[in-house]
Amino acid sequence: MPGLRRDRLLTLLLLGALFSADLYFHLWPQVQRQLRPRERPAGCRCSDRAASPAPRAAAAPGSPGEAARNFSRAASRAAQDGGGRGRARSKLRALFAHPLYRVPEEPPLLGPEDVLLAGQEALRYYRRKVARWNRRHKIYREQMNLTSLEPPLQLQFDASWIQFHLGINRQGLYSRSSPVVSKLLHDMRHLPSISADYSQDEKALLGACDCTQIVKPSGVHLKLVLRFADFGKAMFKPMRQQRDEETPADFFYFIDFQRHNAEIAAFHLDRILDFRRVPPTVGRLVNVTKEILEVTKNEILQSVFFVSPASNVCFFAKCPYMCKTEYAVCGNPHLLEGSLSAFLPSLNLAPRLSVPSPWIRSYSLAGKEEWEVNPLYCDTVKQIYPYNSGTRLLNIIDMAIFDFLIGNMDRHHYEMFTKFGDDGFLLHLDNARGFGRHSHDEVSILAPLSQCCMIKKKTLLHLQLLAQADYRLSDVMRESLLGDQLSPVLTEPHLLALDRRLQIILKTVRRCIEVRGGQSVIADGPAQPSAVDPGQANPTS
Repeated sequence: MPGLRRDRLLTLLLLGALFSADLYFHLWPQVQRQLRPRERPAGCRCSDRAASPAPRAAAAPGSPGEAARNFSRAASRAAQDGGGRGRARSKLRALFAHPLYRVPEEPPLLGPEDVLLAGQEALRYYRRKVARWNRRHKIYREQMNLTSLEPPLQLQFDASWIQFHLGINRQGLYSRSSPVVSKLLHDMRHLPSISADYSQDEKALLGACDCTQIVKPSGVHLKLVLRFADFGKAMFKPMRQQRDEETPADFFYFIDFQRHNAEIAAFHLDRILDFRRVPPTVGRLVNVTKEILEVTKNEILQSVFFVSPASNVCFFAKCPYMCKTEYAVCGNPHLLEGSLSAFLPSLNLAPRLSVPSPWIRSYSLAGKEEWEVNPLYCDTVKQIYPYNSGTRLLNIIDMAIFDFLIGNMDRHHYEMFTKFGDDGFLLHLDNARGFGRHSHDEVSILAPLSQCCMIKKKTLLHLQLLAQADYRLSDVMRESLLGDQLSPVLTEPHLLALDRRLQIILKTVRRCIEVRGGQSVIADGPAQPSAVDPGQANPTS
């Protein structure tokens, strides 16, 4: 009995010691922290900033107007978040605030004939499309014995993609001051995908692929159509090549990879040049499992998904000459970089004309086209309809300047909306083969400019502005691309190549003026070059 009582006493003493230690080392410090008055760290002025946001507003650049605010909002925000760089003057905002970007459009929009879509007709068409989608989706769920509590898809008339379609007019795909572009880019970056499928041309290849006519290696093309929760559609091009990889010098232009970052950068450059002919394009990290495999109803697309030995989810294009896993693209393990380009209105609503370029290249391993061997080729083109009047030839020269800046040799066709007639703007579509070689300037792309010696005064003035230090093209492009989710979109050598190529364009114009005179070279009107004071648009200034 005495031994048992002694054991109980020792146990009680041990428990008391443990409780005391816990109280001293754990509970008491917490009580002290709760009782101690909260101290603000030295130098913290968070409450002052919250109470008066004026200092931050004062540090920001002055208001540059509606166009600058809408076009550069994302890039300006990214620049302000960059610490000390945020206090620097935004060249991009200054560019869009320049008088050249605030001049009224010519010719002015007068009526319904200048707008691509009739609003009510377009909305009725989209309502029918949504109703058809809901019916097909219901049938698919019944066939697959799937149960879903999701309500039928509803068309929102204020959706950004609808507003983008309704805003297309004779002057471009969107107006300078339109806030729709920023909203559309945001939606394509964040909205969930509800459907994925092959594009129409890849579907055609599945049943009509003549492998004897194919000289390019397998699998260089791979693109999908994604539909989002707001019923908008975008063309998805996955990452096929690292940003620092250059196209090998021995590659023909028609076997080059299609680069997702080239599509993104082309949209930003097109907007900076004030062409507005590239559909809005944004970068996104796509979950290939959840946003493609699990939402597609295409059994062929489902069949090309697999898990690689590195446990990454991959897929490849299914075609008689492409069905090889070595040409697949893979997530990490599910996320994959890609570009998303907004779809244009359906051909049923807005028919488009596809025309072979007069400066088309030879798509064979040998041989050259006439323009490559005949320096007077443009004289022949000027005699042919529709290049003998109007703005078609000048628009092709604009497109050649754009392609030279991005290094795109693969412009075999151009497209335009039939509603706007012969003088409608050309669509700068499919730019994924740009930005392949920063170390090489392919001057043959400039053949329309160098052979015809014509350029729009508006285009020349914009190029001159971007050659100035305050609006340097590489700087505004770098700033504009900061707002993209996949930034950096271009490597520094590609950005610097833009400045170099811009100087080559201006030198080409200068040589034309020296030979033919400014009045003959600089076109101020739609029909032909007019009398323009060369001092107003002098490429040497």
